[in-house]
Amino acid sequence: MSDSRVINFGAGPSALPDSVLDEAAKGLLNFKGTGIGIAEISHRSREFVEYLNELESLIRIQLDVPPTHKILFTQGGGTGQFSAVVLNLLARHRLLHPDLPNEGRTLDYVVTGSWSKKAVDEARRLGATVNIAADARKLSGSGKLFQEIPPHDAYTFSPDPVLIYYCENETVDGVQFSHKDSAPSSFPFHLLPKSTLLPLVADYSSSFMSRNIPRLADHAVIFAGAQKNIGPAGLTILIVRQDCIVDVDAAAKLGAIPVPITMSFKALADANSLYNTPSVLPIYIAGLVLQRSKELGGVQYYEELNRRKAQKLYDTLKEGEAKGVFRGKVKEGSGSWMNVVFDVLGEGAEARFLNGAEEQGLKGLKGHR
Repeated sequence: MSDSRVINFGAGPSALPDSVLDEAAKGLLNFKGTGIGIAEISHRSREFVEYLNELESLIRIQLDVPPTHKILFTQGGGTGQFSAVVLNLLARHRLLHPDLPNEGRTLDYVVTGSWSKKAVDEARRLGATVNIAADARKLSGSGKLFQEIPPHDAYTFSPDPVLIYYCENETVDGVQFSHKDSAPSSFPFHLLPKSTLLPLVADYSSSFMSRNIPRLADHAVIFAGAQKNIGPAGLTILIVRQDCIVDVDAAAKLGAIPVPITMSFKALADANSLYNTPSVLPIYIAGLVLQRSKELGGVQYYEELNRRKAQKLYDTLKEGEAKGVFRGKVKEGSGSWMNVVFDVLGEGAEARFLNGAEEQGLKGLKGHR
């Protein structure tokens, strides 16, 4: 690392590899030998369309995305998908059950932290009927804190929901589902309705490409804002099962809420994610990051690397807890690999800790406000 670079712990926009930034700087001046910078080139040019297809291939191969699912690129971040997922899957449900009254269309949400709570709030703002399938706050002493993933016996799913939403990793609260089926903190796939194609929706914004996605093929929609892991802000990646790419205008004629055209999965899919100008520069940088990932060994490489890093950090946190220096905020078994949250104990100790870290070139440790 060059002398001017620090170690950036920011959750998003996150740190990017120096080699990627060096290559991106070249592309800003001359993309793929066109003599035009990536920030200036037409998104409909042959060179950019080929690059977009390469990015899709890098994701599909490394995550083993089946042909039953389309990979789409859009804008608006994970927050934009809190709305888009609700509207598209309500349209799908309307087409499947045209005569069902609105109050019979239930959306199941698993609430494990600040981001899944925001997803619930948006669904309700759009007028949807929400069932809280599990709420991690009920497990805390105060009934207000997100400290662990709910055990499997805490879930109550609807028989035929419009969608079943969960956030795989909660950035603010440091809580993450285990990716091992046998773990108590894993997502309870075995409890889901068996009589239909599962309308399972997962927000992977803060852990995308950090490790394998359990039962990816069983998901209806997986979405991720790229800025947490693989690029700058502005790009959102969707993995959408084909049966969820529906004619939203036909559904609207039957009474569904109209879907804005830039939020329509079908509009994106029909136009190969080029219905309107996409986030060209973030797409370029994400492609560079994932090409580097492929060369290093792909998601399997990063899963093992991240496992070791997380274990080392949690071991240090335990050591600090034993000395009365630190206090972890998440119960063992539910802690995130991506963002570990803890308190520094003692009057003025947190400020001293952060100042000392800055002196060592460690920035972005303060965490969420």
